[in-house]
Amino acid sequence: MLIHNVYFTLHNDSAKARQKLVGECHKYLPDIPGITFFAVGTLVEDLNRPVNDKAFHVGLHVVFDTRASHDAYQVDARHQQFIAANKDTWKQVRVFDSQ
Repeated sequence: MLIHNVYFTLHNDSAKARQKLVGECHKYLPDIPGITFFAVGTLVEDLNRPVNDKAFHVGLHVVFDTRASHDAYQVDARHQQFIAANKDTWKQVRVFDSQ
C-alpha cells in the first residue's frame, strides 16, 4: 500500500476556484487502476490548533494497492490530462507519500 497526499495552494484562493479543482480531481483521477481509496476536499478553515498546517487550499488523498500502481498512475493519461488542465492554477504543490 502507498498513500499519496497532495496539497495544492492556488493562485486564486476563492471558494469557486477551490471547488473547481475538487471537481477536476473527481473528473480525471478516481477511476485510475490500483486506487483503493480516493478523497479530495478543501481546507477546513476553522481548525486552528497549533499543529494545523493551513498552507494549502485543496487536499487530495489517494491510496494505491501497490507501489507499481502508484508509479503507473504517475504516467497514466488521465493523470497527465489533469495536470495539463490545471497546473496553471497552482501556486504551489506539496506531495507527501508514505507506506
